[in-house]
Amino acid sequence: MPEYIYLLENRLSEAQKNALANVRDAAREAGMTVFLAGGAVRDLTTGSSVRDLDFSIQGNALNLQAALEARGGVLWGRHEPSRALFFWFPGSVRVEVVSTRQEKFPKPGEPVYTWSGIVDDLHRRDFTANAMALSLNEGSYGLLLDPLNGVADIEARQLRLASNYGFIEDPSRLVRAVRLRHRLGWQLEERTATRYENAKEADNFDAISPYLRGYELEKIAAEEEALPTLKVLEAEGWMAKLMPGWTSASVDTAALEDLHRNRIQLLMQGVAPDLSAAHLEILTAKMAADERAELKKRMVRPGLLAQWEGLDAAAKEFAKLLTSKDSAVPSATWKLFHNHSAEAILWLAHTRKAGPVDVKFKNFFTVWPEAAKKVPVALMMEMRITPELPIYAELLHELFLAQIDETVGTDEQMRAFLEKYSPPAPPPPVTLRRSRTKKADGKSKRKEAARDEDDDEDLEDDRPAKRGSDDDDEDVDIEDDLGTDDDDDDEDEDAAVPAIDEIAAGRKLNLDKIDLGAVLGRIHSTEDDEDSEDDDKDEDDADEKPASRSAKSAPVKSKPVKGASAKKSVAAEDDDDAGETAAEPTPKKAPAKKAVTKSVAAKGESPDAAKKAAPVKGAAAEPAKAPAAVKTAAAKKAPAKKAAAKGTAKE
Repeated sequence: MPEYIYLLENRLSEAQKNALANVRDAAREAGMTVFLAGGAVRDLTTGSSVRDLDFSIQGNALNLQAALEARGGVLWGRHEPSRALFFWFPGSVRVEVVSTRQEKFPKPGEPVYTWSGIVDDLHRRDFTANAMALSLNEGSYGLLLDPLNGVADIEARQLRLASNYGFIEDPSRLVRAVRLRHRLGWQLEERTATRYENAKEADNFDAISPYLRGYELEKIAAEEEALPTLKVLEAEGWMAKLMPGWTSASVDTAALEDLHRNRIQLLMQGVAPDLSAAHLEILTAKMAADERAELKKRMVRPGLLAQWEGLDAAAKEFAKLLTSKDSAVPSATWKLFHNHSAEAILWLAHTRKAGPVDVKFKNFFTVWPEAAKKVPVALMMEMRITPELPIYAELLHELFLAQIDETVGTDEQMRAFLEKYSPPAPPPPVTLRRSRTKKADGKSKRKEAARDEDDDEDLEDDRPAKRGSDDDDEDVDIEDDLGTDDDDDDEDEDAAVPAIDEIAAGRKLNLDKIDLGAVLGRIHSTEDDEDSEDDDKDEDDADEKPASRSAKSAPVKSKPVKGASAKKSVAAEDDDDAGETAAEPTPKKAPAKKAVTKSVAAKGESPDAAKKAAPVKGAAAEPAKAPAAVKTAAAKKAPAKKAAAKGTAKE
């Protein structure tokens, strides 16, 4: 369905779309359903040019005559038995509106009509390719109805009878088969070809009704290649049945060629005349007068006959308008060509002689179209005039008219003409830029975030060296539970050592429970001891490799190790001097590194071995030694505190 909606919107000319809309609106107002059927749907499907529009109405189509005339249609004919109306709409659009029906043939060529729905109407058609319809109603617009699978025959490029007895019931279908086969370049389906030959041998063509005889004669004139079609029908013997006096010998061939040349020129400039009336004049130019009069009597559309007979008068009227003062300006002449009757223009172009009229036609065909090629595209782009503008097509037309009038010859004139169509310049783009302060803040935040991530990674790497094990917690709890106040030096040392360990481990401190003075004093005493060990540190630093960020933070991480060694020394002194009071000052403790070296020397090991055994500051290679040393010191300190407590109790 969407494909046929697209075809209806893009394959029809503007005049044909207007005619379709008028018929659709008239049927809707009358409460009737309407379908586009027959050859129009076939041509849309095959991609051929749509020649005329056939509408099928579920209802009495004759009742739409007044409504269609009110919408600009000109009634060309009316056939009461089949409820058919023939209209001519502006833009040279032929329209046929008929009621949906069934047809039965008690005798060949004598149909009996029964009014029915659209499906029955499609079944009574001549060929399957013509038995298709498109809905034009609300809710089903563009819906294809194809009960006889005509699309398949279109793809196969063949004509298949919709009824097995189609040629016998209606002999006019024999003529139609030859005409469509020549126009479309298709072949008759195998069985259809057999039935065609059988009907031709039966020789019952004389049973054709007068209405269908005249209808087929008019269709010959409507063909674009009318002369070849006439010759094909003549070769098949059907012209002798339809109109004996009308043969290919009665055609003015030279005039026909000139007519087609002028028509092509008009089509190139957007003027599309219908050829029916002009063909009738030229194809019968050499017929006898009585035979020509007989042909006119057999025509079923009086409107076509009137157009044929009025060709000369219409051409003279157009010539008068073309040479009047109102058409002195080229732009006015151009508009006249596009607003007047295309059939009159075609016939005047065919019959014109040298003079002012001939000059006008030459200008229209060759001179003025050159101005359309001189569109100042670069200037228009500079002035922001692009095809996306809604008025772009109108602008090009007005510019073309100004060019053929030679009112925009110079660049200044062209710019002045285009200025009123130029849209305003767009506002300058707004660039949002952050201040440098904000950028610096953002960078610092990103650096801080990266630094925090690195610190977290370092903490994860150093976690085995941190205090805080269950054993350490138990030692601290034991010390807290004792709660003795006799030895202030021991309490200061006990408060300082865990705090230093907590700082080195990166943990948060509870300032309410920490004696900051003791902690600071312990740190200062440790720094004084470190001054005396510069030579030893230089030797140790030479062995260390700064492979990670943990080496950079070595001075901070080495403090818990020293604190642990110092704590061990304090615990040893507590064992020897348990009776001393808390008022005595705390002696300076030896550095942890020296203590370890001395202990190794006491065992008889070499100094180099002692250095290797001692924990290196900031090194991540021996993370598990510090907690073990601290735990040992805490284990030794606890019995000393208990002994001091007992001595105090005895006193």
